[in-house]
Amino acid sequence: MTLPNWRSLLFVPVTAERFVARAHTRGADVIILDLEDSIPPAEKEAARAALPAAAAALHAEGQALAVRINRPLDLAVPDIAAAIRPEVSALMLPKVMGPEHVKLLSEVVATREAALGLPQGHTRFIGIVETPQALPHLAAIALADPRMAALGLGAEDLSTELEAVPGADMLYPFGMMVVAAARGAGILPLGSIGAFADFRDLEGYRASLQRSRKLGFACTACIHPAHVPIINEEYGVPPAEADRARRLIAAFEAALAAGQGAVAFEGAMIDLPVVERARRLLARAR
Repeated sequence: MTLPNWRSLLFVPVTAERFVARAHTRGADVIILDLEDSIPPAEKEAARAALPAAAAALHAEGQALAVRINRPLDLAVPDIAAAIRPEVSALMLPKVMGPEHVKLLSEVVATREAALGLPQGHTRFIGIVETPQALPHLAAIALADPRMAALGLGAEDLSTELEAVPGADMLYPFGMMVVAAARGAGILPLGSIGAFADFRDLEGYRASLQRSRKLGFACTACIHPAHVPIINEEYGVPPAEADRARRLIAAFEAALAAGQGAVAFEGAMIDLPVVERARRLLARAR
């Protein structure tokens, strides 16, 4: 399957009509209609009932959509029945336990896709690991199913389970495990290294994204619209960088065509790994 070119994913409670109505104006690559943490237990059924209209309205505006389902199976199955629809391209799977968990949910999704006449594989997965028991299985989770498109950590829940304070120090080792597992599976590492309870600290947020992008993260989810443009800037590709990458690749290919073994570009020698990084950067450019 083709890897999505995501930068920003914005959570919106599906029952918050005011937020849903404006979600497509926020600039996020994906809106995640939430059935999980932002929905109280007594409102789960109402949230499922609200999903079709919310998805249809946002899809009509050209907005890409995902749905975050609940973890317990008695909630996950009806969530999937409500969420699998033509307008929704991905499910976020919270508290993934291991590869068999992903495969089980994939079977449920496949049955629903078939019932609706959707192509098999229409719905991609964003796996979120939030327990220490699942950490040793990150690589297997990333490779568990062709639907897997991205893998990330649930920083708050994982911190709670570890009895740790969420922050860069705590998240760094597990974040790098996610990057390695996701890149090894050819999917997107989702997330960033930092603690962002104070959404007003936009400069601190930007600094954490700049560090996280250098560490290999590709996209991230947020709960506040103010974060979306910062994510798009820091996890996107600036036009100047894209232009330099095109020139670098052109210089390398021209040198090869001329039979030159060494390639100079703007005062530096370049080789295949440098060119491959430039090609990957262009693949992310919009």
